[in-house]
Amino acid sequence: MNAEAVMDLESTEPVAGSHELTPGKVGMWVFLVTDALSFGGLLIGYASLRAWSPVWPVPSTVLDIPLTAFNTFLLICSSVSMVLAVASAEAQDRKGVIRYLAATIACGAGFLGIQAYEYHHLFSTGLSLSSSLFGATFFTLTGFHGAHVTSGVLYLSGLLAGVLAGKFVGPHESHIEIAGLFWHFVDLIWILIFTFVYLV
Repeated sequence: MNAEAVMDLESTEPVAGSHELTPGKVGMWVFLVTDALSFGGLLIGYASLRAWSPVWPVPSTVLDIPLTAFNTFLLICSSVSMVLAVASAEAQDRKGVIRYLAATIACGAGFLGIQAYEYHHLFSTGLSLSSSLFGATFFTLTGFHGAHVTSGVLYLSGLLAGVLAGKFVGPHESHIEIAGLFWHFVDLIWILIFTFVYLV
C-alpha cells in the first residue's frame, strides 16, 4: 500500500467529536433520557394541579413575562454559542472554543442572575413554596431547572479551564460535544417550562 493510500484511509477515520459513538456520549444520552422523565413528571404534576385547583392565578398577573422572555432569549443565545463551541472543537480551533465557551458560560450566568432577581421579587410579594399550590409547583419546577443551569455553568467552566490548560480539543476528543448535549437539553426544557408555566 503506497503512502497516498495510507493517507486516504487515515482521512476517513471517524473523529470522536463528530461521528464516533463514544462511551461518554452514550452515558450522557442515558442520563438525559432519565432526566427528561424527571422533568416530564414535574410538568405533568404542574398541569394536573393547575387543572384541578379551584384557585389558580393567571401567570401574567403574577410573573414578569417580558423579563422572562428576555431571559429565555439569553438562554437561546447560549445554545447558539454552544453550537459554535462544538464546531470550533471539531475544527480543532482552540481559540474559538475558548471564545464561545466563555460566551455560553456568561449567558448561563446571566440567566441565573435574572432568575435570582425574579425569585427575590416574587418572595417580596408573598409568593413562596408554602404560600400556595402555584408557588409550590412554580418554585419546584423552575428551581429544579435552575439547578441544572447552575451545574451546566460549573461543568462548562471546568471544561474551559481544561481547554485553557491545553486539553479537550483534538482529533479524538468529544468532551465539548458531550457538554453541548447537556446544555441543549437544558435550553429545550426551559422553552417548555416558559411556554407551559409563563404563557399558557
